[in-house]
Amino acid sequence: MNRGLLIVLSGPSGVGKGTVCAQLRQKKTDLIYSVSATTRAPRQGEVEGINYFFKSREQFQDMIARDALLEYAEYVGNYYGTPRDFVERMLDSGKDVILEIEVQGALKVKEKFPEGVFIFLLPPSLDILKQRITGRGTENSDVIDNRMSVAVEEMNLIRYYDYAVVNDEIESACHRIQSIITAEHCRKERFLAGFDAFKATTEKA
Repeated sequence: MNRGLLIVLSGPSGVGKGTVCAQLRQKKTDLIYSVSATTRAPRQGEVEGINYFFKSREQFQDMIARDALLEYAEYVGNYYGTPRDFVERMLDSGKDVILEIEVQGALKVKEKFPEGVFIFLLPPSLDILKQRITGRGTENSDVIDNRMSVAVEEMNLIRYYDYAVVNDEIESACHRIQSIITAEHCRKERFLAGFDAFKATTEKA
């Protein structure tokens, strides 16, 4: 009943996951951001336990062997992953944890943590998604076309999520996600165990 929720926010590249997550954390200051572990070296200004949990390659591989990660991937020679222990400790303390992650990683988390709340962030349309990706000004047309193709494939995976939120406007998207979190805290399943324990105590008395 007092255990926190793991909120997993994902969606295709360019949909605005990072922006929505940052705004949501400003509005809901008690929301804990899931800190990832990585084998890459800390950059200037990065703080252990706030930006990342910095691990040696041997330490990270040990975490993999112990099933201590909800998901992980290797990118440009470095490992990145979500430590299970940090998430569990925050949830057990009654804190809600948000994990902002790409689609494939979210599905891996769902395999190990199906009780999480999985929210898929959608663009208002594919045309607007393409405008957002193009607006970055960092990719050529071939890369943009490839990103759009991947985005369509990822949107087909929405069936594995609990909720879908359209990021038409950041403020509105955050409000919808906050409503989802409130509703999830009111699910009857979160109260049944406590009610059964109370009922058993009452019957004994």
